[in-house]
Formats: sequence, C-alpha cells, structure tokens
Amino acid sequence: MTRLRYDPKNLLTSLVLVFPLFIAYQIGVLFTLPMLNGADFLTTFLFHNLGLSKSAYLVYTLVVAAAFLVAVAVLHRSQRFDPRLILPVFIESAIYALTMGTLIIFVMTRVLHVSPRLAGGAIAEQGLLSRFVMSLGAGVWEEAVFRLGIMTGVAVMFERLLGVSRWLAVTIALLVSSALFSAMHHIPPYGDPLQLGVFTFRVLAGCFFGLIYWLRGFAIVVYTHAIYDVYVLLLR
Repeated sequence: MTRLRYDPKNLLTSLVLVFPLFIAYQIGVLFTLPMLNGADFLTTFLFHNLGLSKSAYLVYTLVVAAAFLVAVAVLHRSQRFDPRLILPVFIESAIYALTMGTLIIFVMTRVLHVSPRLAGGAIAEQGLLSRFVMSLGAGVWEEAVFRLGIMTGVAVMFERLLGVSRWLAVTIALLVSSALFSAMHHIPPYGDPLQLGVFTFRVLAGCFFGLIYWLRGFAIVVYTHAIYDVYVLLLR
C-alpha cells in the first residue's frame, strides 16, 4: 500500500482540491451582487467594466470549468491525484483555521483591545449566504493573489534577481504580501475604516496564511482561509 501524503508541489492535486471552492464562489456571487470579494479583480472587471450579464457570466464560468478539465487531463499524464487526500487536507486545514481563529480572537480582545466583529468589515453585517460566499471567495482569491501571486513573486525576485538568501527573501515576501493583504481590506466600498488594531490583526493573519502556504502548499492555505472566515463570520 502506497503512503498517503499531500505533496504541495503537485499542481494537479492543488487544482482538484481548490476548484470546487472556486466554482461555488463564482456561482454564489450571482446571489450576492454587487458584493464581491475585494481580491476578485476578474469578476469585478467582468461585471463593472465590461457590463457582463448574469447569463453571459454563467457561460464564462462554464468555459472556465472546461479549461479546468483540460488542465486536469494534461497534468494527469505526469501527476496523480489521490481522492483519499480530500479528508486529510480538510481536517488539517480545519485544525489550522480553528486554532488560528480562537488565538486571533484572543489577541484582538485581550491584547489589541479590538472587537473581532470589526475584522469582518461591512461583510459582517450581511446575511448568512453573503458571508458564506465571501468566505469561499476569500479562501480562493485572496490566497491566489497575495500568497500564490505576490508572496511567490516577491520571494523569487529577491532571491533570483537580487541575489538575496532564500530565508531573507521569503521573510521580505511574507511581510510585503501580509501588509498588502491587510491594506486591501480597507479599500472601499466594502472595506472597513482604517484602524491600527484591525490593520495589525490582518497583518498577523497574513503572516499566518503565508507560513501555511510556504510550508504546506496552496490547497491547504485556501481551505484554511475559507474555513477560518466561515468560523469567524458565521459561527462567532
């Protein structure tokens, strides 16, 4: 029997695990419009800049799903996905999310003296469906932009182009991506007013997500972020 192990470098595994959350969010926004996740620049562009109708948006979503199937077929030639990984990845992510959620609520209330509800911004005032859909969007889009995109890009730039040691490059990338991640949550129309305590909390959260991404991979950090947001915005 082969050993069951999640490989963060296995792109096929990451795609298969993350894609259901992506599709759930993309369809869910049809019921939350005009509210969108702040890092979801693509959907914002489609609706606000191109004026895409909901019907055309569904066609776009189907095209993306088809592209995903093609990518899976291509990657399957050199990589393998074990369905047994689904439960372990979800459990590991849930442990990180619930531990982090409880710890950060403690830090906010006892150290920063900030109400955890402020961290949800305008989204915390929305209905259950909107909060759930935005939680999924946060997991997929914010991790894709700030960890997969910005953190990886900054680390590669400092290490390969500027000759900085790997640990220093990763540290700089972690801080830069976390600061930008926090700042994004204060951008109108759904960002909350800038407060030092809330901003600091999100920087710390960004560092936590960044460490999970770098050490455990994209799929686990996506689910950790989504479950964490569901925990904070819906359950707490």
